[in-house]
Amino acid sequence: MILPLQAQPLSLQELVTPSTVILKGGQPLVFALHGFIEFKSLAESFAYIDAQAQRWKSSADFNEAARQSFRRDLLRRAIESRIISMADERPLETLITHTSGELKRALERVEEPTPPGYAEAFMAVQEKWKHSVNCWSASPSIAGRVLSNWYPIEEGIHLYGATYDTTEHFWQSVKYHPEVSVAAIMELLAVMEHSDWAPWLKRLDDDPKIYVANAYAVEFLRFNLKAERLRWFGEELGRQRVQADDHARMIQQRGAAPFRFSAYEEKVLWGDLADLFHLVYTFSAPNDPVRKALSDRHFDGIYLGDRKMGFISEEFRSLMLEIWKVKYLEMPRFGEVIRSIPVEIRLSHFLNDGDSPDIPIPIYVEYLNQIREMALARGTVKRGK
Repeated sequence: MILPLQAQPLSLQELVTPSTVILKGGQPLVFALHGFIEFKSLAESFAYIDAQAQRWKSSADFNEAARQSFRRDLLRRAIESRIISMADERPLETLITHTSGELKRALERVEEPTPPGYAEAFMAVQEKWKHSVNCWSASPSIAGRVLSNWYPIEEGIHLYGATYDTTEHFWQSVKYHPEVSVAAIMELLAVMEHSDWAPWLKRLDDDPKIYVANAYAVEFLRFNLKAERLRWFGEELGRQRVQADDHARMIQQRGAAPFRFSAYEEKVLWGDLADLFHLVYTFSAPNDPVRKALSDRHFDGIYLGDRKMGFISEEFRSLMLEIWKVKYLEMPRFGEVIRSIPVEIRLSHFLNDGDSPDIPIPIYVEYLNQIREMALARGTVKRGK
């Protein structure tokens, strides 16, 4: 039974009822697992979670304990994704404006089938978000928006010899070797568009050691390796009026006029495209011709100065903390903002159960809280003087 709800106050009982479909503007408010697998209701996600937990039955690398852990993790992620909507604050508002006792009683009144651990997962999500702020570009909290890499920096931010409009612009541009041109990118897109990716993806799907540890990356690849998506990248580059001999890293830096590319374009166009190239290189077999084509165009790592870092490496991901030191420790206005958030509130980041292979969300969140500690310490020293 489907219970559609218009854009009106959402009751706690409706929120915890698995079959509830929340509507906004007459359309279902969807949520996702791994960023790309969408659902209209929690009940709908249960079937997917159960099917995932039944995979790899003949694999010794995925025993019953691993299977149950995988199931619990997916359930928790589904509930959190249902609550932390990028398009509607009502689910989160409903959850955090009720007590844990009220939530527990509402869960006890649910008459529909629920998987083991459903109530416990809901309670854990409520406890987390009663004491967290989601730091992203459309956060209802001003501080949460400022702590997003997408936040526009009017004066620009100087990093590693160049100036950028946002920290997002730096993070995505550095994934391109300084010599990589738009022409080289278009050549790679043509190679990929004419490749059969079904057996390549099947190899990742069939190995639980690869899939479970890299589920978001595999689903990202499945989505972005579709022929229509590869064509979209090429068409979008054309729409941006970039030239064949433009160098990808350089044109993402601040030029004569700021904000040639928005932070959204940095992530969805330049970032997703670079991630696609780096991930295909990472997961391809050593003798795969596509891997060689990517290596020839320097998508075999991250090149910065005289350093070469692995795309999925501690060295590269720690670069995020280094650029935040500039934003929050050297730029007073941003330091004041991050210090203004009470330490009792954990800085967090959760969007549609998405992730970042280059800097996994748990590490990203750890860095956010670490840079706040550094900013607070810096502020204490200055006051002491």
